[in-house]
Amino acid sequence: MYSDKLLGDIKEEIKNLQAQGKYKIERELTSAQGPTVKIGDKEVLMFAANNYLGLANHPEIVQAAKQAIDQYGFGLSSVRFICGTQQLHRQLEQKLAKFLGTEDAILYSTCFMANLGFFASIINEPMGSEEYQDVIYSDELNHASIIDAFKLIKKEKLQKRIYPHSDLLELEKMLQADQGQTFRHKIIVSDGVFSMEGEVAKLPQLVELAKKYQALLFVDDAHATGVLGKTGAGTPEYLGIHGQVDVLSGTFGKALGGALGGYLAGKKELIDFLRQKSRTYMFSNSLPPMVVATTIKALELLAQEPELLAKSQANTEYFRTKVKALGFKIIDGVHPIVPVMLGEAALAQATSKRLLEEGLYVVGLWFPVVPEGTARLRFQISAGHSQAQLDRALAILEQVGRELKIIK
Repeated sequence: MYSDKLLGDIKEEIKNLQAQGKYKIERELTSAQGPTVKIGDKEVLMFAANNYLGLANHPEIVQAAKQAIDQYGFGLSSVRFICGTQQLHRQLEQKLAKFLGTEDAILYSTCFMANLGFFASIINEPMGSEEYQDVIYSDELNHASIIDAFKLIKKEKLQKRIYPHSDLLELEKMLQADQGQTFRHKIIVSDGVFSMEGEVAKLPQLVELAKKYQALLFVDDAHATGVLGKTGAGTPEYLGIHGQVDVLSGTFGKALGGALGGYLAGKKELIDFLRQKSRTYMFSNSLPPMVVATTIKALELLAQEPELLAKSQANTEYFRTKVKALGFKIIDGVHPIVPVMLGEAALAQATSKRLLEEGLYVVGLWFPVVPEGTARLRFQISAGHSQAQLDRALAILEQVGRELKIIK
């Protein structure tokens, strides 16, 4: 039974969120995910999904899922080390490692669980010595899963250094200041693409700093896998350092089919260690066979149909150019995440609501998802969008932008 105080506190917090214009509304789709979706009987343009390659409802992906269910069943009712490993799981791990330029990879239920599992395992595990401290250097705009991962670490075992966003001069000052300290491990942590900004990290410089100060470099590349680079292998490939990042995490829930599942990729010894020690791997059910099979198919499609990646890039460049020409303020970049900056949470919420009324689904984001005073609309462009759909979205955005006096 709920205590009256707890329930009262919850109700009050909900009222506060509603009063501040920060209450999130979950809209129910009545169709598959795609360039257009249905909400009830109304069809709208979808510009809020991480469906960067348009694979979420691709016919070959759907067919691969059906075939996997027929051959391997629906689920495994087990964790990997008991009886939850099929040939499919190892096939995907090996395929991922080759794709990413690493020695091996390990599958998780989500990228969130992969990030939690990595840091808790590496830092909490004494590895032969009970007396030690590790230090982490983390970009202030890193994903929530990285921030939450630090909360699972024994406080006495970790020193945290949060450096200003992409300020590598400040990061190096921190690394220099710690040179005289007897830390066991040093770990530099960054997103590959920052999810609220669509901004690419300065990975070549981070690689150099990691080498110079004998640190491990960990990169969450969830929003870049399948999107950036010549073959879609992510931010390292795009920036010319393919295979040089120590540890990569990523997801299958965005460009690679849009369902769920995550991974860590790196040295074989590291992956073997995680299979033995990572609690979010050891005590979570195996990924369903259909998710594994469809991710394999997504990687095959990416290799066989380079036009998917080319279309994603062309659509992104077109939309970015046009939205700036209309007078909207965006964060420049090359990624399909296109933030339209509005400033205030109430304006972001009102704009998102009006856009949906006109047939354009894009969400507003505000604190604490983004820093206070930087509320925005986050457009996400897909290879599945046609030219006509891009133009229609821009026309609706212009109409609502003028109506709400965001642009002149």
